[in-house]
Amino acid sequence: MVPVADPCSFASFSKCLTKHLNLTYQVDFDNHVLKGKVALTVEVLEDKFSVLTLDTKDLKILKVSANGQTAKFALGAKHSYKGSPLEITLPLELSRGQHVIVEIEYETSPRASALQWLSPAQTAGKKQPYLFSQCQATHCRTLVPCQDTPSVKHTYYAQVSVPKELVALMSAVQDGQEPDPNDTSRVIYRFRQPYERFTSVCVAMNVFFVLSRVIGPRSKVWSEKEYVDKAAFEFSETEMMLKTAESLAGPYVWGQYDLLILPPSFPYGGMENPCLTFVTPTLLAGDRSLSNVIAHEISHSWTGNLVTNKTWEHFWLNEGHTVYLERMIGRALESEQFRQFKAMGGWKELHESVRQRFGANNVLTNLVPSLQDVNPDDSFSSVPYEKGFALLYYLEELMGGPEVFMGFVKSYIQLFAYSSVTTQEWKDHLFTYFKDKVDLLNKVDWNAWMHTPGMPPVKPEYDTTLADACIALAQRWLKAKDADLVGFSEADIKQFSSHQLIEFLALLLVEDPLPLSHVKRMQEVHHFNSIANSEIRCRWLRLCVRAQWEEAVPLALKMAVDQGRMKFTRPLFRDVYNVAKFRDASVKAFKEHSATMHPVTATMVAKDLNVEHSTGL
Repeated sequence: MVPVADPCSFASFSKCLTKHLNLTYQVDFDNHVLKGKVALTVEVLEDKFSVLTLDTKDLKILKVSANGQTAKFALGAKHSYKGSPLEITLPLELSRGQHVIVEIEYETSPRASALQWLSPAQTAGKKQPYLFSQCQATHCRTLVPCQDTPSVKHTYYAQVSVPKELVALMSAVQDGQEPDPNDTSRVIYRFRQPYERFTSVCVAMNVFFVLSRVIGPRSKVWSEKEYVDKAAFEFSETEMMLKTAESLAGPYVWGQYDLLILPPSFPYGGMENPCLTFVTPTLLAGDRSLSNVIAHEISHSWTGNLVTNKTWEHFWLNEGHTVYLERMIGRALESEQFRQFKAMGGWKELHESVRQRFGANNVLTNLVPSLQDVNPDDSFSSVPYEKGFALLYYLEELMGGPEVFMGFVKSYIQLFAYSSVTTQEWKDHLFTYFKDKVDLLNKVDWNAWMHTPGMPPVKPEYDTTLADACIALAQRWLKAKDADLVGFSEADIKQFSSHQLIEFLALLLVEDPLPLSHVKRMQEVHHFNSIANSEIRCRWLRLCVRAQWEEAVPLALKMAVDQGRMKFTRPLFRDVYNVAKFRDASVKAFKEHSATMHPVTATMVAKDLNVEHSTGL
């Protein structure tokens, strides 16, 4: 196999591989740092090996040893987003197949981009501080010196010392707790992640005052006490989704499947950490897209965690397959029409990313982009999700339908379980699995799908049954003159599901802005301002801002800063900024609230608004 380089990592995983991490942390809320020690078990892949290079960023390295002997080390020049390579000169020369245990004592920085430290005032309970981590894509190196690339998978064990009033959770199986022998005011929580081949991006930690509720035979939901009962109710169907996913993709191998409701500043809808999925609290705001998010994160247990993209250039392998599996779960629990309906919505999200955000000629809209000299955070969009899904759906139709193609997906998961793969390896298996249909596969324009910017070369023909009413109503509003507005009434959307309301608003967002008179009338008859569902509210407020409704600007900016899910925060800020007379208000709101945002969110919004901002990223 040809070695694969990772442009986002300094670590040379062609020379050695991390097999296990043993982590020890003391959480210091006063100084916003982790005082840590890590022991890396490293397998050597070449003879005469004597220098180990790890990824770090903003870490204070205090001491390094190898097999108990002091080792020399040096930090290289700091790169803007990749950080600094840590070069460790081993006190011994090793041969291929040998192992070495490298111990590093260090401290994280208060600016560590993987961590967000919240004051008690920023939590629901208002009494205790809160810490959570988010390592995707390349932020684990601010948490621990490591080979911070999805190409490297390993097991880990961790001990975390925290104030005894708080609870520590990690993306691993709990392995007991005990009083900290060095400090009676603290307690040590232990965790083990024994499953082979676990990527650095999935090393996740939370420390806070938390309660849990059992929601299934292998699941709990964790949250601040103010939300825990509501969360238990909202996520009560988790086991049913797990069983449905297992019927499609094979056994769930991670044992426990818990859900953790994070603070509002969490930048994503969810994060698929094995054993402990992180989810946004926006799902508790009457958001009936909740089932889609949980189905998506459950699906990552197979495509993302069990089988992983080898580098971030192949991110579509994680996300495209996960969206495909998520929608197959929706098909099993709802209907094929529902799957088609959700796919139509995804196509519109892709269109918005390609046409309105990046531009149709931007190479970051390639399904397999080059990330040489590109911060992977800058490439995050709906492209790997929806362009990836579109390719898989196209192939599904070409190969014989969902049951036939799901057989391939299950085979792909089984073949590459516990490993990291490239697009070429995926494609090779596709041709092997469908060896009797190679003639059809050879007719696919693979270069247009994989390496050409813009929308996919083929637009799927989806079943529009559930969307027809949405399309018809959207067209009425788009074609209406002011004299026609009296003809709209509350009854127009009375039979719409929340998914159809989202689709209706999404259809309007891909068109030119509506006249102000139209959005004011829409509020009169549909009362969208009173809807808490985050997916609906975000689209509605964006529609209002684009129509230059001044009264909507404070509402849009409030939503942008009250929660930090980038799916909502970034487009809200962008749309306000893009209206010249509202631009100053968007910049002012960002500057006032950036200090309480997650570092990743703050950095990306600053770029959207062309504002100077430093978070240590």
